[in-house]
Amino acid sequence: MNARRKDCVIVGGGPAGLTAAVYLARFLRDTEVIDAGAGRAALIPRTHNVSPFPDGISGTELLERMRRSAQSYGATLTQGTVRSVTAVPDGFRVGTDQGDIAARTVILACGVVNHRPPIAEEEHDDAVARGLIRYCPICDAYEVRGKAIGVLGDRDHGAAEADFLRTYSENVTLIQPSGTSAAVHKLPSSPTSPLATLTIDDDCVVTTLEDGSVHRFDTLYAALGTAPRNDIAKALGLRLSKAGCIEVDAHQRSSHPGIFAIGDVIAGLDQIAFAMGQAAVAATTVHNQLAGRSGTSKNA
Repeated sequence: MNARRKDCVIVGGGPAGLTAAVYLARFLRDTEVIDAGAGRAALIPRTHNVSPFPDGISGTELLERMRRSAQSYGATLTQGTVRSVTAVPDGFRVGTDQGDIAARTVILACGVVNHRPPIAEEEHDDAVARGLIRYCPICDAYEVRGKAIGVLGDRDHGAAEADFLRTYSENVTLIQPSGTSAAVHKLPSSPTSPLATLTIDDDCVVTTLEDGSVHRFDTLYAALGTAPRNDIAKALGLRLSKAGCIEVDAHQRSSHPGIFAIGDVIAGLDQIAFAMGQAAVAATTVHNQLAGRSGTSKNA
């Protein structure tokens, strides 16, 4: 192990991880964020749910502002990949592609990976940037109110998302993914034939179903679920939910002392504001724990 030893290493540089870094740096804690640059926030064309920005802000700009904030207080931000976290007698050894780091505590802010619709990556990313493919109706259904909306998803998850979107538009159609049969739950007039192909045609999404019917949408929500980035958690033997999310207590502590988890990798709303709140709790608990205090100080 090299000579670097941190009060806290944060795995993941999304809104959760960077918020924790700001708090810990302001607590005068030696903190390093390791980020592989594969987070979902960077794909957000414009979020309107972050209250200081009434006109919205892109995910990339929000992350850049948060990075500058964390660095201005002394946090170290490193581009890299965390390959392992190992418990050692005086804390943890964090193995990265940039070398090992000794850490007294670790915060996992690894996030999740979206299950994507069947479309080439470059075309997918362009469609997301243009608001043609979306993932979070809580985030941006307000922006598509009154439009023709498709929801690609099956069973309870897809049906629930489609039903939620009916608050914003009467024109919502649930499309079954390839390889599925008739919908278990259907919206009125939604087709039962599953998807055959999905393409982007100028400013609309075109779905062709196995029965040959074609449906065109102003935007398509991919309700295909997510997979938590939990490889490190599994290797540490952390307690996980049935969905594979890291289970934590009210102070964001995992089942392993000294390991905390925040953001989308734990069960929650998958919302920036929610993740930032978790980060504030986790960072304050880390600071108090390192100082030999118990609990989370309301005045910290």
